[in-house]
Amino acid sequence: MRWTRTLQTVDVHCAGEIGRVITGGLLNVPGDTMAAKLHHLNTVDDSLRRFLCSEPRSGPAGSFCLLVPATRPEADVGLIILQPDQAHAMSGSNAMCTATALLETGMIPMREPETVVCLDTAAGLVRATCACAEGKVLRVTLDMPPAFVTARGATLGTPEFGRITYDMCFGGVFYALVDAAALGLDLVPGNARALAMAGITLHKQIAPDCAARHPTVPELDGLAYVMFRGRDADGALRTCTTMRPGRVDRSPCGTGSNAEMAAQHAAGHMRPGDRMVSRSLIGSEFVTELVEETQVGNLPAIRNRVSGQSWIHAMTQIGLDPSDPFPQGFTLSDTWGA
Repeated sequence: MRWTRTLQTVDVHCAGEIGRVITGGLLNVPGDTMAAKLHHLNTVDDSLRRFLCSEPRSGPAGSFCLLVPATRPEADVGLIILQPDQAHAMSGSNAMCTATALLETGMIPMREPETVVCLDTAAGLVRATCACAEGKVLRVTLDMPPAFVTARGATLGTPEFGRITYDMCFGGVFYALVDAAALGLDLVPGNARALAMAGITLHKQIAPDCAARHPTVPELDGLAYVMFRGRDADGALRTCTTMRPGRVDRSPCGTGSNAEMAAQHAAGHMRPGDRMVSRSLIGSEFVTELVEETQVGNLPAIRNRVSGQSWIHAMTQIGLDPSDPFPQGFTLSDTWGA
């Protein structure tokens, strides 16, 4: 066997959503800040993401957690999320996967009953407080980036669904939050395909002209996801984040829950000290706590904590043979959509 590139991953799932943490084989990404590194991956050199996230080495489901040296002295490691569509600034489930992998493999020493891992992301520092026992991370609580609303009750006329209403919120990346009932779709596993396609359709229509503008970090501009929301009988938030090229998040979505808490706070429904349970299509749960009110640039914002649990399920070595005809991978519309 002869490889010109070798990468190692610790494969983790958080509440069902796969996060493959790259633990070996990489050096660094150009840029003095995490936002600059993110910009480089998305606009200068996208080859690593395409190599990892495309077939035959991967598929549409799941993410790769790219670890790089931190750019801030208070952080342990830098984190960027690689997904089939692009590199993203932050993901709650992937941050939980990363903290779990770092501690359970010994890359960062685990201290019981609690270990703190500080992640440097383009959206800001994310402090992961990990409850630990007998070598296992039992729960990860993330101090999330400040969340805020840039547009409440925005409307858009669509040929497929008529006029829809959405909130544009930042929870680490930008979300268009849409009530699923407005589309006549229940948030149940059997509707996953219909929800995914509806979300991708709406993303294409909302993204070109929307209020997804970060007041202080322009590298974070742009709509990342459409998240459908609803309420269960017990009052829990039911979430369905839709992700290009056409799938749904298996987890309750940490950055989406962060964004939804900002929407609820802006509507006057939540205040510091309140908690919200988020539940995914498969029934897995996160808990979001509103910690305090703050400000980002000229916008009112809040700080939240989101908690959940992750499980390591594999360790993988990925390589590239120099004769491989698909060094950057490929995608086909049967799996990836148009």
